[in-house]
Amino acid sequence: MAITNLEERKILLSAARKSIQSIFTGEEIQTPDYEKYPVLKKHLGAFVTLTINKRLRGCIGYITSDKPLFETVCDAAISAAINDPRFPPLSGNELDLIDIEISILSEPFPMNSYDDIIVGKHGLILEEPGRRALLLPQVPIEHNLNKEQFLSALCEKAGLYGDCWKQKQLKISLFTAEVFSEKELGVKNEYN
Repeated sequence: MAITNLEERKILLSAARKSIQSIFTGEEIQTPDYEKYPVLKKHLGAFVTLTINKRLRGCIGYITSDKPLFETVCDAAISAAINDPRFPPLSGNELDLIDIEISILSEPFPMNSYDDIIVGKHGLILEEPGRRALLLPQVPIEHNLNKEQFLSALCEKAGLYGDCWKQKQLKISLFTAEVFSEKELGVKNEYN
């Protein structure tokens, strides 16, 4: 069952874009009517992914959040634009080039065995002493990874060697995500 409807998705995508624009304009983002859109007030984890020409330009988010979903998405959008350590801060010239994708996360749940993982459905959270990494459910689909490659990519992201998951069962939690983008909904220029 979908967490959000089409109207709520459009509100969140617009809020993400306006939040990023606010870095340059200082404009405040207007909070939606939580009575009319109660889902936007729920405390859910969310990630915002920015791409330019289908290449990653920033991705930041929160597995869980103590803020309303609307605020979580706004915060994640700003962080993806200026705080992703893999990239320099987004410039004003790149603003019109970015495409925004939002992933709303389910509550994480423990993985009992690697057999539990369904590629394309589950995201992975690895938590080992001094190591933590997360890969969204769409990552293996976008990069054409099978389950083994997905697990290796997760290990490498955590700073472990790729095949360490073959030596022992790692502490991994699974989650699902509702994923939608400006491109998919055709709304990139609708709210400028």
